[in-house]
Amino acid sequence: MTSALSTGQPIGTRPPGGAEPLLRAVDVVKHFQVGVGAIVKAVDGVNFEVREGETVGLVGESGCGKSTLGRVLTQLIPATSGQVIFEGVDLVKLRGEKLRQHRKQLQMIFQDPFASLDPRMTVGDIIAEPLTNFGMIRGRAKDARVQELLRVVGLNPYFNNRYPHEFSGGQRQRIGVARALALSPKLIVCDEPVSALDVSIQAQIINLLEDLQKEFNLTYLFIAHDLSVVRHISQRVLVMYLGKIVEIAPSDELYSVQQHPYTKALLSAIPIPDPRVERMRRLVELSGEIPSPLNPPSGCHFHPRCPIARAPGICSETEPALEGKAPGRQAACHFSDEVMTQVGRPVAKEA
Repeated sequence: MTSALSTGQPIGTRPPGGAEPLLRAVDVVKHFQVGVGAIVKAVDGVNFEVREGETVGLVGESGCGKSTLGRVLTQLIPATSGQVIFEGVDLVKLRGEKLRQHRKQLQMIFQDPFASLDPRMTVGDIIAEPLTNFGMIRGRAKDARVQELLRVVGLNPYFNNRYPHEFSGGQRQRIGVARALALSPKLIVCDEPVSALDVSIQAQIINLLEDLQKEFNLTYLFIAHDLSVVRHISQRVLVMYLGKIVEIAPSDELYSVQQHPYTKALLSAIPIPDPRVERMRRLVELSGEIPSPLNPPSGCHFHPRCPIARAPGICSETEPALEGKAPGRQAACHFSDEVMTQVGRPVAKEA
């Protein structure tokens, strides 16, 4: 790929890294009112940062608040409280045109490629819609830009007059990627972009995202259930449980040694295609089901299912802070040292 996809400032000219994080979430809260006096605590005080040019993975069980957090970060839904600081500006405080202009730099790839594309619009119109909304390109230049984007994501540029139903699931997701690239964003939230696809197609989309990141210095927040995919694509991983981040660590370190029992339980469930290695591992079994966000447990939200919890005791009475346990690592557990030695075994690296 040699195109700069430029709409003014070329994407590829942004330097990787930087002193300040590209995005910071500070005490982000999102609650939903679901009846008289009932509140779903979907996101409940989240803190983390994303540096420019990196991929941060976000993992956790269904219903833990991952997708809601992604939508709050991109301001598709407003935060109940907290700060979403993007390039030094708190998006939560912005309204109207100021927010709209900042949102050009944050885009999203949605989970279901069959539901995220309007079936009544052509592919060309779907990809061009962001350009039209911001009045960036018109006429033949807009058509050329759409064809260029289709080419970049590996589709025939002359398919721009076709409709979404004429494409396979993998091709539709490529269209979603092209739409996300249209405004030359700095940060893309990938909300389980491969979970609805066949395994062979998943690999193609992951490779495409990696190629685009290298070419245009994109930054990803990659939300997924598949922990092996997250390990492959991410430099750092956030582990989320019941609306809270419970562990943050570099990817390779997290998969070797865990500092939160929930993380260890998740990783122990990953099958490894080597019978000898699999026999050496011990599955960390969790009791019960994930509690309801309508009425989360007191203290540590994980303590009713935790194999090392002291309940009654500190685990059920005091919420652990997400704090540094080692260089570059954070965990929200009163007994992180015990987690590393008594619960399960390190997960072997796949061949």
